[in-house]
Amino acid sequence: MSRDVTVATIRRRLAEEVGRLDKHAPWRIALAYPSPYRTGMSSLGFLQIYKSIQNEPDMAADRAFLPDDEHGPRAVPLTYESRCPLSDYPVIAMSVAYELEVAGVIRLLEATGIAPLREERSFRDPFILAGGPLTNSNPLPLAAFADAIVMGEADTLAVDVLRILRDTPSREAALDALAKTPHVFVPARHGTSMPGIAQCDDDLLPAWAPIRTPDTELSNMFLIETERGCSRGCTYCVMRRSTNGGMRIVPKDKILGLIPEDARRIGLVGAAVSDHPKIVEIVRTLAERGCEVGLSSLRPDKLSDEFVGALKLAGYRTLTTAMDGTSERVRETLDRRARIRHLERAAEMARKHGMPRMKLYLMIGVPGEEDVDVDECVRFVTQLSQQIPIALGIAPFCPKRNTPLAHAPFAGIDVVNARLERLRRGLKGRADVRSTSAKWAWVEAVLAQGGEAEGRAVLDAVHAGGTFAAYKRAFEAFTPKKPKKSLTIVASA
Repeated sequence: MSRDVTVATIRRRLAEEVGRLDKHAPWRIALAYPSPYRTGMSSLGFLQIYKSIQNEPDMAADRAFLPDDEHGPRAVPLTYESRCPLSDYPVIAMSVAYELEVAGVIRLLEATGIAPLREERSFRDPFILAGGPLTNSNPLPLAAFADAIVMGEADTLAVDVLRILRDTPSREAALDALAKTPHVFVPARHGTSMPGIAQCDDDLLPAWAPIRTPDTELSNMFLIETERGCSRGCTYCVMRRSTNGGMRIVPKDKILGLIPEDARRIGLVGAAVSDHPKIVEIVRTLAERGCEVGLSSLRPDKLSDEFVGALKLAGYRTLTTAMDGTSERVRETLDRRARIRHLERAAEMARKHGMPRMKLYLMIGVPGEEDVDVDECVRFVTQLSQQIPIALGIAPFCPKRNTPLAHAPFAGIDVVNARLERLRRGLKGRADVRSTSAKWAWVEAVLAQGGEAEGRAVLDAVHAGGTFAAYKRAFEAFTPKKPKKSLTIVASA
């Protein structure tokens, strides 16, 4: 892969960006995202940390991403601001969103010529700092690769950690100092004992993205939080009300005041955006400004005629909301408030306001789910499709740490696929049914419950080609036998 092609892509993307915070500083770090640019630049958390570093005197962040697939497997990641390899920096800070991005961490480091395993690096190598949404659940697989991990909300904590790394004369002294810093996990000092999850001051909310770019999943969209956390108690979710004090609301006027006048596409971000008490007013105000508005989450019990009308005015063509489970009984298991009447009412309102279809998200393979629950889903969606065309977006249930269902079993690849086939067969010609992979959901489930051994298994899987079969062989070789009372995960080739 020619370096010139990579540099040409970077230059084109930089020319298209709006709002970049360029600065000269004596101490620069690489701020990396272990997925390609299109994904990383759609991450509000990544962009919030970028902004925090750029606002710090005498410190700057040069962004880096996993090279695009079309650049080939041998492409060397270069930072966007300086066009330098990551190995030139004293610190590489990475934001990791979920379990499967651990492979991206490995690929990013190895493509730069840096040993991924922390014990194989010396003081001459960059210090590897990790953080991101994964730390709200289980970052232990990352511990094989990161020198330190910032747990939870890093809006200001990331800069505090970077100051320590900048001002401490040796790596060992830095590890000692970080091990004493609240909410910072240092595997070489803490073993598997992870500290608590950080919570930033409410005065620092909301997070908002300084950069807009067309070359992302959310093209030219200005991203801003309306709230952080959630007041609900969904049993599968790491952002439920017991995490970091529940839901913290950002005032309407503060949200509207931070949105640039020239922004025409606005993304309202949060775990429970539709629970904001002023959300209808926010959406309608933006729509009246001529903005297209997208919301990261819509709860069916919060949808009113006024709300759906505001969404239509703001450019919504498909009403997307959460069905959650396949039946009322399963939804009770998940402690979800969505009820049949809410979904029926949502379909009525979507049709009334001229939306051509409705999309429902749900999980399959939830603990206790049976074929009769799938059959109930078929009957209900069939009935709903008589009002409006329906699309289903399905994800296999994956048990996560720090949730009530943490020790529930993954249903098994064969079980999930059989239920998906039962659903597809029952809804053929009545609804569009699409699902994420049951095999990769199993890999995610292993990592969600795993530790350093599973992280090291990912390294072997990546070296063996990164296929599902490679992951299965690697996990079988590395993962110790667990007692019967703990998580049972069933795989099939």
